[in-house]
Formats: sequence, C-alpha cells, structure tokens
Amino acid sequence: MSVISMPAKHKFPWYVRLFFWNQKRRYGSVLEPSYLWGRSPKVFSTLAMLYGALDRKSSPITPALRSLITVRVSQINWCEFCVDINSATVLKRHVAPEKLDALDHFAESQLFSEAEKAALAYAEAVTRTDQQPDQAYFERLREYYDDDAIIELTALVCFQNLSSKFNASLGVEAQGFCKIAPMPHEIEPEAEYGS
Repeated sequence: MSVISMPAKHKFPWYVRLFFWNQKRRYGSVLEPSYLWGRSPKVFSTLAMLYGALDRKSSPITPALRSLITVRVSQINWCEFCVDINSATVLKRHVAPEKLDALDHFAESQLFSEAEKAALAYAEAVTRTDQQPDQAYFERLREYYDDDAIIELTALVCFQNLSSKFNASLGVEAQGFCKIAPMPHEIEPEAEYGS
C-alpha cells in the first residue's frame, strides 16, 4: 500500500475508469499506481498514451530489450512495483529467467549481446544522477542503433525514470506479478553499479 491513501468516495472520471477496467481484464486487478495517477486524470491519460507509444510493435527497440531496460532503470530507482511488473513482462516476452537474474551485472554477463549491453549501459548513465552519457556512449550505441532508435531509447529510459521514481517515492509495493524478480533491496550495492 502506498503512503497516499485513496479517499473512500473518490470519484474517477469515466475515461480513467476505462483504464481501470482494461487493467482488471489484463492483470486481474487495478494497478496501485493507476489509483494514484488517476487522481490527476489528464496527466494519467497522457502518461498512459505515452507508454503505449513507447511500447508499440513498430518501435526500433525490440520488446525484450525495452522490458529489460525498464527493469534495470527500476532496480536503480528502487521501485519494487516496477521491477515486479516489468520482470513479468520480460518473461512473457520469452527472455530466459537466467538473463533477468543477471541484469544487475549485465556488463560482465555472456547472456547479453553487445547491442543490449550498449543500450543498458546508456540507460544506467541516463538514470544515475551522478553520471552523464558522454560521446563514448553514443559511439558505442551507433554501432547498433541509428539516431531515431537512440532518441526512442532515451525517451523510454526517461519515461521509466518518471514512472519508477513516482512509484518508489510514494511507496508503491510489488503486486506479486513476478515471483522470481530480483527486488532492488535484494541486489548487492557493488553489483548494482556494474558499468
């Protein structure tokens, strides 16, 4: 349960209730962050449309990599809800559980391709407030991605930072979507800072 409670008689507009209905159908329940975002209906609906645009089939970033990036950003930001739900999505996208387990030390892992490592390293540099991606990151990315893909990758990382920082700040807990997801508090600090 988050640190912000829902007033018992809170009335959500019809278009927010439509999002809730879709989540109940898809996940079996309304996602806790949706109740929070739903208290600002226009922001919530805009945010949901942005997520849909980033997670579309025609994205230049593969579905599996998009999900791995969202988990890694969420681990760094200590968002248990985001790690939980995005890890479940990783597995639905046919990524091996061993790869998910190795995500916090992807740079040393043989399970990740060089293209994935470049994207994940960039995601970490964008996410960490004590870093800034320099020219070396972009040179590495350009070995595998064109400029349009790099822009979309950046948008995805920034969106996930918004989402995971919002949820972590408000204490949104995991809802049990992924039983094997490594929660942020379970990752050893030195492993979390892999390059």
